[in-house]
Amino acid sequence: MPLLQEMEQQGLVLFKYRGILPVIIILAGLGVYVHTKISGNEVTFISEQAYEFVCLAVALFGAFIRAYAVGYTPYNTSGRNIDAQVADTVNTNGIYSVVRHPLYVGNFFCSLGIAMLTQNLWFTLFFVMVYWVYYERIMFAEEQFLAKKFGARYTDWASVTPAFVFNFKLWKKPQWPFKIVKVIRGEKNIFFYIFLIIFIFTTVGEYVVAGKVEFIRPYWAIACLCWVVIYIVLKLLKDYTKVLNDKVLNKV
Repeated sequence: MPLLQEMEQQGLVLFKYRGILPVIIILAGLGVYVHTKISGNEVTFISEQAYEFVCLAVALFGAFIRAYAVGYTPYNTSGRNIDAQVADTVNTNGIYSVVRHPLYVGNFFCSLGIAMLTQNLWFTLFFVMVYWVYYERIMFAEEQFLAKKFGARYTDWASVTPAFVFNFKLWKKPQWPFKIVKVIRGEKNIFFYIFLIIFIFTTVGEYVVAGKVEFIRPYWAIACLCWVVIYIVLKLLKDYTKVLNDKVLNKV
């Protein structure tokens, strides 16, 4: 099988199961974090509390990139397609005018913030390498799909727009209005998971060091609890009411 065809097939498989990578990163990272705590090799150049907020900032940066990209794109593009690629049009304006894969850039920073929680430089570097190899194939398969479907319309844009590193000199204002409904429906999970994972890490770390949990830094528990409430409310509004619909939210 030609290498390009093999990469495309690998990318399609990895795209279908792309939700597995974050789970692996979290579980492996939690194990590394426990080992770091036991060995006493924590970050020393800044306080642990400050470092946790740095990790949070990195993860939230990625989440906001995703939210911005999703909010300014039409339906059936830039979404959470489960089993196969879906695209009714080519996004070439807004954030897509400066980078071809903003969602994967957002995913990278979300996951990087979690990987950094381990306080282990080698694990963080290993994550970056694995992420690149993993998503390189997904991006390749996605671009093959778009090139076949849209032809020169896609390839002309892709030939001048970087894949993963922003080039703000190419900026073009968004073509569509911001759709808050898409962000609320699709991206609420990201923000919830970020605070939940940080809470889990800090709680486990406290237990490993002290042998008990006293919530020394209670703000993580409070933040996590707030997002649990927000998540449940939004989920109920989405499933059982008409509040979260385009006609209502697109007027906000």
